[in-house]
Amino acid sequence: MVGRMRILLIEDDADTAAYLQQGLKEEGHAVDRAADGREGLFLATTEPYDALIVDRMLPALDGLVLLRTLRGAGNTVPAIVLTALGDVDHRVEGLRAGADDYLAKPFAFAELSARLANVVRRADGGAAQTRLQVGDLELDLLGRRAQRGTRRIDLLPREFRLLECLMRQAGHVVTRTMLLEQVWDYHFDPQTNVIDVHISRLRQKIDHGEATALLHTVRGAGYRLGAA
Repeated sequence: MVGRMRILLIEDDADTAAYLQQGLKEEGHAVDRAADGREGLFLATTEPYDALIVDRMLPALDGLVLLRTLRGAGNTVPAIVLTALGDVDHRVEGLRAGADDYLAKPFAFAELSARLANVVRRADGGAAQTRLQVGDLELDLLGRRAQRGTRRIDLLPREFRLLECLMRQAGHVVTRTMLLEQVWDYHFDPQTNVIDVHISRLRQKIDHGEATALLHTVRGAGYRLGAA
């Protein structure tokens, strides 16, 4: 799992920037924002960052020019380009400019989060995970099996996705918004108790009869998987 990162967000649209900053901070990351390309280039060359999120159409300095400048100077920090231009030619142009990934607007925050983790793992040389473990709870992503200790846990497909999401963020609070996007593919809150029902069922399956509870409700914030 990719841990806490320091991220530079270079985005001139205030609403988009606020949405992304909120989501990234909810995941535990530190986020600096630049409102134009020139400010973004200055920060990217003077401060240490784990990743960049760069809008393509920026005032003062275009996002791709910014990336070419960074790469030309030997800066290899992982970067995702956001753009309203999503056809193949524009994606290729962005990748050739030095982007590690390219995400067309509109997009779900969950997809950005997953792509961000992926480009950082690639930069670190990390291999894709096939097994997750929290305490004595294990999840086999290839075999689609779960067990706690020696006890096999039978999960429905949605429960498996829910547990995978929680285990990938083990020790951190996973918000309702993150679960709706990553598990249910909702990009809005339908104001139902669907999450509560599934969390209750999942808790019964993984914690019932165990000396240590792993699935915790963090009142007013979301849910956390961990021993404490």
